[in-house]
Amino acid sequence: MTTTADEDLTLPEYRDNPFIAKLPPPMSTHDALLAMAAPPIFNAAERDYPAHLRAHCISRLKGYFEPLETHLSLEAKFGLLIRQGYLCRNPTTADYTRRVREGATRVFEKDLMAGGRSVRSTASSFALIGCSGIGKSYGMARILELYPQKIHHAEPRSLDQVVWLKLDSPHKGSPKQLCISFFRSMDDLLGTRYSAQFGSSRRSVDEMMVHMAHVANLHALGVLIVDEIQHIREASGTGAEALLNFLVTLVNTIGIPVILIGTMGALPLLQGDFRQARRASGLGSLVWERMENEPTWNYFVERMWGYQWTREISPLTDEVRQVLYEESQGIVDVLINLFMMAQLRAIQLGVLNRRPERIDAGLLRQVASEHMRLIAPMINALKRGDREAIAQYDDIRPMQDQVLQVFSDALSCMPGQPVLGTRSPVASATTEKAASANRDVRGILLPVLEQLGLAGDIAEILVAEAEAEHPGLSALDLVGIITAKLRDRAPANPSKKPRKSTTSATKTAKTPLPVDAQDLRTIISAKKEGVSAYDALLAAGAVK
Repeated sequence: MTTTADEDLTLPEYRDNPFIAKLPPPMSTHDALLAMAAPPIFNAAERDYPAHLRAHCISRLKGYFEPLETHLSLEAKFGLLIRQGYLCRNPTTADYTRRVREGATRVFEKDLMAGGRSVRSTASSFALIGCSGIGKSYGMARILELYPQKIHHAEPRSLDQVVWLKLDSPHKGSPKQLCISFFRSMDDLLGTRYSAQFGSSRRSVDEMMVHMAHVANLHALGVLIVDEIQHIREASGTGAEALLNFLVTLVNTIGIPVILIGTMGALPLLQGDFRQARRASGLGSLVWERMENEPTWNYFVERMWGYQWTREISPLTDEVRQVLYEESQGIVDVLINLFMMAQLRAIQLGVLNRRPERIDAGLLRQVASEHMRLIAPMINALKRGDREAIAQYDDIRPMQDQVLQVFSDALSCMPGQPVLGTRSPVASATTEKAASANRDVRGILLPVLEQLGLAGDIAEILVAEAEAEHPGLSALDLVGIITAKLRDRAPANPSKKPRKSTTSATKTAKTPLPVDAQDLRTIISAKKEGVSAYDALLAAGAVK
């Protein structure tokens, strides 16, 4: 590691720049692989722990990270991006003073394009696009952990250098909200009051952007990362265009590198305005497709498969490999969640049915069928290779809630270790906890169904039917089943219209027609078919 640092210090373009000199030295591929890896805590002896404790051990896989070629490439690209961005912002040069002066001019004139461009920008940018769950955000987070976020400089200028800042794109694509989020994040990091000074709702968007660019320049922001960029599709009017133009200005005019991270749904946006910045950068953009069933995928599966907390160690057969890929379609997050839930199901079956705790292809398919309904449209779209459909189903975050619900339900039904000196049969404890879980599910579902307009007694019947047909399912799964039942029954439930016709018939029966033959109502009701009401009245002499 010392040799790498010495080589870095000998580079003339990095040697005399304090903003670069205090950064960690560039890493070799091997060093980056070791630094980024985040294996779960694992001890083979934990396989002998009670079932409820092993369920907690399995949940460690949520933080599991195994660096792959794409992550190592991203780390190298990030290291180059941040150092190149600082080349034109050396605080020991007169160019830096001119750059700060230009920033003050922009603030005074409230115009991002004011002050000229006397100093050439060396900043770059790129976009990281890929299917949700492929590891974009987590991979970037692991890379950011390799760099300090704040560095204090006493000379040649006293300032706090902000090496990186990561923001989530506002849900409505509002440039103003992005600026407010920027000021708040800087305040949290530096202890400043920028949010109170420049983040007031009374300020215009243009004014906020000018101040945001100036603050980023004052604190030598190394790189700005904007995650979930696909959210700006929902921006009203020209909001999305204004936000992208502002980010392009940060790169080309202010000299601050920008990284955009998003799902496939962001591709149409980034193929427009932001491509100008990408052309200027030379670093291009990264599009992470789902993993193919190739050596890299097999390497990851083999590494992951070793973290088993079942009593028996299940072999990784070719059939199991094939099912893992079919049910996850090369999405790492889906694969890990499937592996977690399969282990949990194997342990449950071992406790309740005294069967071997084994993970096989059949169990994996069963778990995927029961607990991955939320992302089934996306998985099916991937199987078909339908890119338009994939862009519509570009968010698998609801599955994380489903996984937590599955673990919560399982823990509520798993028996713990019996207290010494007492005899507590496993079956009775499990029955009591299962009954308690059912009461909890009903307590959740009934108010929800009543809010949707169902009568309380009907809601209870539907919940009871769903529980009887699908025992052990979570509240979330039961909601989907009940919704499907209601949708299938909708045509046979005409609601208000029959009630209205029945009421109308009742009123007609209560008010019979008069028996007087000269009554106008009697004449009209007795007219022959095809005769108009006027002709009937004329024939009876009621009108002239």
